[in-house]
Amino acid sequence: MTEELKRIRRSIARELQETDYSETALLAHIDRALTEWGRTRKLSLKNKELFRKQLLDSFRGMDILQPLLEDDSVTEIMVNGTGRIFVEKNNEMCLWDRTFSGREALDDVIQVMAASVNRLVNTASPIADLRLADGSRVSIVLPPAAPDGPVVTIRKFFKDPLTMDRLLELDALTPACAAFLKSAVTCGCNIFISGGTGSGKTTFLNALSAYIPSGERVITIEDSLELQLQGLPNLVRLETRDPNLEGSGRITIRDLIRTALRMRPDRIVVGEVRGEEALDMLQAMNTGHRGSLSTGHANSAVHMLSRLETMALMGADLPLAAVRSQIASALDLLVHLGRFRDRKRRVLSVSEVLGLEKGEIRIETIQRYTEKEGLRFTGHQPENTEKWREIFGHVPRFGEDGRFILADEAEAPAPC
Repeated sequence: MTEELKRIRRSIARELQETDYSETALLAHIDRALTEWGRTRKLSLKNKELFRKQLLDSFRGMDILQPLLEDDSVTEIMVNGTGRIFVEKNNEMCLWDRTFSGREALDDVIQVMAASVNRLVNTASPIADLRLADGSRVSIVLPPAAPDGPVVTIRKFFKDPLTMDRLLELDALTPACAAFLKSAVTCGCNIFISGGTGSGKTTFLNALSAYIPSGERVITIEDSLELQLQGLPNLVRLETRDPNLEGSGRITIRDLIRTALRMRPDRIVVGEVRGEEALDMLQAMNTGHRGSLSTGHANSAVHMLSRLETMALMGADLPLAAVRSQIASALDLLVHLGRFRDRKRRVLSVSEVLGLEKGEIRIETIQRYTEKEGLRFTGHQPENTEKWREIFGHVPRFGEDGRFILADEAEAPAPC
């Protein structure tokens, strides 16, 4: 925003300071100010419309961030203080050529975000996680926690969730892998999705959820509502809550998982596990809620198992052997996601959880991605025949060409 536009904005703000104004009244003041300004200089209709939108955004929208929020090709916005804004667009990261006019403008945007969900963020409480009306996830860190100035990270989501067909078009996985996972979800496998930050875990979880039979009752549990499960009429969404100013009223994921168990769910979907709630999720999977799904941060499927052990041990004073037994019996498949140097998000591995062997959780990778060969069948057929017959009604397998075969040739597919 130019110095002249800043002056116009201050003038309009003074006029409206004592009144409760509507957007129509605000636009009337903006139009009048721009008309008066245009008398002293040549102002094209195109520039007038541009300045009109900038002024409106500065009052009612997210100031200079508004165009980025409206751009569907932008997936992430990172504000590092007033002068550095990085944007991820079409899988490429770049420094944006616009900056906030000053600290006050950035502070105003932060307070607009927080107020939209009745949250408080200030120097006394400098860290906040929230979501915007369009579902975008926002992380805010203020000084003194961020000594170089306020940091705002906005993770945007597609207005229309990516389907598995679209992920296939984007080369995120192979048709054989998609067919296998479709059968696994439909028939009630417990699946855990792991990956690093920005690897597409939530997007992939949304895509998998399309295979949940529509007649089932599904309960989702999240820190901030992000999942966009489609085609499920009996869907219940639960969300955590931070404590109020008095320090009371907090609702945790653990609280919600325990509550969900009393709500007759067929499946429980936990958006992400980060701590002691992992134990409650595993216990839910082990108490008849087959087909449950969840995600977590990890560098590999093996690392995810280690993290689950650590998180579950935070939830109760249990022997490590008991926790490993819980994990081995609860999970059927581990799907690990990530990015390679081309910045594309892909399924990097699909692994079967085979149970305990000499006190360790044994997994076998069925499909693995490499830069040279892409996602390929590793040659390891699903081994846990008893579990697979219980879930699928038969033992799934892959042909020599990596093609997924729904049933053994000698038997017809059994209904799920």
